[in-house]
Amino acid sequence: MAGNAVGLGNFLRFPAQAAKNGGGAFLIPYLVALVILGLPLMWIEWTMGRYGGQRGHHSTPGIFQSMGKSRLWKYLGLLGMWSCLTISAYYLYIETWCMAYAGYSAIGGFFREAPTDFFARLTGESPTSVVAVSPWGLLLLVICISINIFILSRGLAKGIELVAKIGMPLLIGFAVILAVRGFFIDPATDAEAKVSPLVGYNFLWEPKFDSLTNPSVWLAAAGQIFFTLSLGMGSIHCYASYLREKDDITLNGFTTASTNEFCEVVLGGAILLPIAVAYLGLPAVQEYTGGGSGFGMGFMVFPTLFNNWGGFAPVAGFMWFGLLFFAAITSSLAMGQPMMSFLQDEFKLSREKSALTYGGMVLALAIPVAVFTEKTFNADFDYWAGTFALVVFAFAESVLFAWVFGINMGWKEMMKGADFRVPRFFFYIMKYVTPAFLALILVGYILQPQGLVQGEERGWQPYVESIFNGQQTPPWEWSSSGMIGKLLHKDIEVPPGAEPEQAAFLENLRSVRNIDRLVMLGAFAFLALLVFLAWSRKERNGGAA
Repeated sequence: MAGNAVGLGNFLRFPAQAAKNGGGAFLIPYLVALVILGLPLMWIEWTMGRYGGQRGHHSTPGIFQSMGKSRLWKYLGLLGMWSCLTISAYYLYIETWCMAYAGYSAIGGFFREAPTDFFARLTGESPTSVVAVSPWGLLLLVICISINIFILSRGLAKGIELVAKIGMPLLIGFAVILAVRGFFIDPATDAEAKVSPLVGYNFLWEPKFDSLTNPSVWLAAAGQIFFTLSLGMGSIHCYASYLREKDDITLNGFTTASTNEFCEVVLGGAILLPIAVAYLGLPAVQEYTGGGSGFGMGFMVFPTLFNNWGGFAPVAGFMWFGLLFFAAITSSLAMGQPMMSFLQDEFKLSREKSALTYGGMVLALAIPVAVFTEKTFNADFDYWAGTFALVVFAFAESVLFAWVFGINMGWKEMMKGADFRVPRFFFYIMKYVTPAFLALILVGYILQPQGLVQGEERGWQPYVESIFNGQQTPPWEWSSSGMIGKLLHKDIEVPPGAEPEQAAFLENLRSVRNIDRLVMLGAFAFLALLVFLAWSRKERNGGAA
């Protein structure tokens, strides 16, 4: 479970989100979101998974229907399985980058070649083309998917658990070494260092309260909690479904969240941000991480910064991308297992055939990710499956657990065999606060405005502040980060006076994005058909549908 939760978001997305949203100003909403969203949803998903597993279901369609009163719940549960499949398509491609970068770092490749040039060779990315094909990048992708399929085919104990037992200690060991080495960067002895890494630490850990009225920061904090704990995507349900009825889930769920937070806030916050700030300065780091993903800093800038460490640079680069690879593969395996379980449970396929079938599905979605520019399939899959769908799914499961199944029955089920007595106030958080907060997040994501103030996008902030201080609000424009803005392609509008080549490129981006959205809808329809066929067969055979 810890391997499932600890992923790329711990070491890339968290420090980037913190840098983008004010460091210590981001950490307060983040910790609040952990208490009212992260922990309650973690326990809800463990409980639902164990409950469904006792009734023979190891994937979210069956788990949802076992707790719901309507047959339609299985199709809402399908959203979790769809998210796992779709996220895997681009996650495995990024996992391939980690594998390639680790190998290239180990042989000192970044002493000779800039990371941007290596990335272009690896992915085929070009700023003027929607097609981004690299033969050897595609080959590495197939190899990476094959590794995942082989491990999945070996099962939970001999495959996934074995990888986690090896990968997690190595990940933490690599992270500790890099964090300690980065802590001792000294501008007095390192000519390339601009400031002490303590500037980065202070930026992250010094409490700031000026952002508590900014809804955009709260949205970012809640989104990071979902992403980092792997909530709202069905993988926790699947793992928990293999537990016995009286196996503890409260302490294990809390331990999973705690391990993840240690890796994210303590280790993740001690590597990328302090080291980058030491060599580049805080303003430059905030500019690099403006997109909030951390990939530009982690893949394009970090290998160059390690070069300042002389002979240790190849080792440092290998450790950095090695820990990213271990973080990625333990998470990608967790995303593959729900589909495996569904095929084994509902269609009685063997473990090996289930793994091959899943491999074919994910490969069909991963190939377009690899052959088109990152701004199309990769970015759209990330937003719709890796961000928006997680919130929709989490809202649905919180309502199912607290209001359909019933919070009294849910609490009783959660406390069976509990080694840790969850404080009673979480009963009310799960029933009222978590669903309400999720509903607010959904509204915020769907209707998010630009809120332009002096050319800077501030989201909901100026509209909220105007209610209390009477300030004039800016004209309403949809944000490119919100659902409606995404649907309208607000982030790839053709600017007035654009050159013909640029206009044509942006129009091609729009066309490919329309295609990738049809692909996502097609994938969901295909999975819905599988669910329909599986349940129809159960009804014909007289089984519980």
